[in-house]
Amino acid sequence: MRLPWLQHDDPFPPVEQALIEPPGLLAAGADLSIQRLRQAYTQGIFPWFNAGEPILWWSPDPRMVLGCDSLHLSHSLRKKLRQIARHQASGNMQVVVTIDCAFESVIAACAQTPRHGIQHSWITQEMRQAYLDWHRAGQVHSIETWMDGELAGGLYGVCLGSMFFGESMFAWKTDASKIALAHLVKFLNRSGCSLIDCQMQTAHLSSLGARIMARDEFCRHVRHAVAQPQIHIHPGWMDELGRLHPLTSAA
Repeated sequence: MRLPWLQHDDPFPPVEQALIEPPGLLAAGADLSIQRLRQAYTQGIFPWFNAGEPILWWSPDPRMVLGCDSLHLSHSLRKKLRQIARHQASGNMQVVVTIDCAFESVIAACAQTPRHGIQHSWITQEMRQAYLDWHRAGQVHSIETWMDGELAGGLYGVCLGSMFFGESMFAWKTDASKIALAHLVKFLNRSGCSLIDCQMQTAHLSSLGARIMARDEFCRHVRHAVAQPQIHIHPGWMDELGRLHPLTSAA
């Protein structure tokens, strides 16, 4: 089957037409405008390509997802999270998780992190600029873990309606990205989001409780979730229950 090449105004083909090999490749071309990206995500499609390649659009079957009530944390990490909560309750903010306080630093760090076994960066400068623009438009967010006042890890993703699409994560210190994810999951669960898109299946995601979902079921869920009221996200810090607080209260 020939891969469709999209011009600027061409709609995406139905996701059922995605290739079996490579798995989930749907189309090439078009652009990374906010309008095009929003169209893609609401249909269960995302871009993934390397520097020097055309833009490639994917919709794998099955899809990797993480239920907001299914996050699996090790005993040691649960203990660490309880310790962080106790410290914060006593006014010790040595470790704190924030939202939208260092987006450019987070996406730059994620660009240095290999994905799906590929050693070179897939987050090209073009991708970074596209998601930065979308972040400034209010629908792409970063979650940061700070330790002793320094960025230690985090992740970023897209939020449309009550659906969160995870993009990438990084850790410069042990468990920093998992701490960010644990706080995000609590926040999303409180906000009416039941599922996080993880895109591709990996052993690491499986260890955190992610599972595979048939593409048609995933797309049905996305259509319903993106039609819900937009989750209100603003810069702040999150406590262990997923409550978002003004940054001034973390001082």
